[in-house]
Amino acid sequence: MSSESKGSSSDVKLDVEADQVQVREKEEVPIDAHYDPDFVRRTLRHVDWRMLPLLGLLYAIALIDRTNLGVARISGMEQDLRLDIGERYSIASMIYFPPYILLEIPGNLVLQWIGARSWLTICVVGWGAAQVGMAFVPNWHLLCLTRALLGIFEAGFFPALTFIITTWYKRGEVQKRLAVFYLSAIVLGGFSAILAYAIQLLKKFESTGLNGWQWIFLLEGLLTIVLGVLTWFFVPDFPGRNNFLTAEQTKMILDRVEADRGDSVPDPISLKKVATHLGDPLLWSFALMFMSAAMPAYAIGFFITILLRSMGFSIMEALLLTAPPYVAAAISGFFFAWISDKTGKRAIFIFAQTLITIVGLCVTGWAGSNGARYFGLFLVNMGASGCVPAVLAYNANNIISYSKRSVSTALIIAFGGISGIFATLVFRQKDFPKYIPGIWATLACQFLMIILLGVNTYVFHNRNKLARAGKRINEGREGFYYTL
Repeated sequence: MSSESKGSSSDVKLDVEADQVQVREKEEVPIDAHYDPDFVRRTLRHVDWRMLPLLGLLYAIALIDRTNLGVARISGMEQDLRLDIGERYSIASMIYFPPYILLEIPGNLVLQWIGARSWLTICVVGWGAAQVGMAFVPNWHLLCLTRALLGIFEAGFFPALTFIITTWYKRGEVQKRLAVFYLSAIVLGGFSAILAYAIQLLKKFESTGLNGWQWIFLLEGLLTIVLGVLTWFFVPDFPGRNNFLTAEQTKMILDRVEADRGDSVPDPISLKKVATHLGDPLLWSFALMFMSAAMPAYAIGFFITILLRSMGFSIMEALLLTAPPYVAAAISGFFFAWISDKTGKRAIFIFAQTLITIVGLCVTGWAGSNGARYFGLFLVNMGASGCVPAVLAYNANNIISYSKRSVSTALIIAFGGISGIFATLVFRQKDFPKYIPGIWATLACQFLMIILLGVNTYVFHNRNKLARAGKRINEGREGFYYTL
């Protein structure tokens, strides 16, 4: 071969290598680099303030309306409706969940069809009306009916909120937002028992004929209906449908999402797609993980005032002592969300919070002093409440497409409803005051969480290894890697 040919060949080789370097550099340049960083930060801050406080407040009201049965019980409802007979209280608590579970996926399909504003308004006003109805039930049978109606209208709410939030942000930004939304809601919910106690004091106005528990349901239900009307005017929609950003800001949001995971544009949804997505075992894994995280969260929500009463505290003391564990949970949960987003890791921090939950359950169940048992409630709340947004982010980071995101969030939160049934059935009246069988059942869920984390980490690691070797395409998108 002549020197000229060798030179020509070397030039071609150099040109090819230069092209490859340029391609790699182009791929490695984040989409944010094409926008002014201050513009990106200002826009994201605007989205955060428009979305998270309102959605957090709405979910706080949902939690309050869902779990205020415990406070109503010790505010006269147990005597008026004879909930002390058999398992009536557990049944009234549990009956909320079957419609809640069954209507999760249909709710997210309707959400995409009619839009966030209409769907969320229907949900909020509907369950507010059901809550008002609970104030006037004359027996426990009708209480169960209104609880079932509450489950019907709340079914589409939490998955819709989660779905909407995850469509606005990149994968490394989503857990902090989910944590702010969820943890602010549980803090407000934690103070709801104190609010309910203050409301039930209205029973002193005997001319109304309403007992304390009826005032709780009536006023909280009316507040919910008012917020439902405000939802119509202020709730944000999906990025492509929003009406509060400029065209340039909207384009930037969509560009970032497209570059991050390639699903900024909604894909058409059909029953065939729903069935295909439900055939992915990973979705069921995430759902079981969420069930495991939500189990202790529901148990605390339903039974914390009763557990505190069993420790010898008065009604007023028990209600006041419900709030501090939720404040601690918010601080802990946001810390783990921040470090998880910062490091880009999910499983290891879910594992750490699950261990905190396990320790808390053991202390609450078997510690000798009431002070130690109360500290155990702090640990349970800190671990479980942090795991809830963490599992939602873990799922959101590892799927692609609007349709799959819609199905997965609904399925996951439906399993959260299953954990609600589980909690109400294993924390039985006959096991009062320590509810040891319920503690064991909740511990079993935490061990299931650890097993699933191990399996998922192994699967994701292997799939990423094959994708980097060019032997696999994850989630149908070239260059997509699972978040461990």
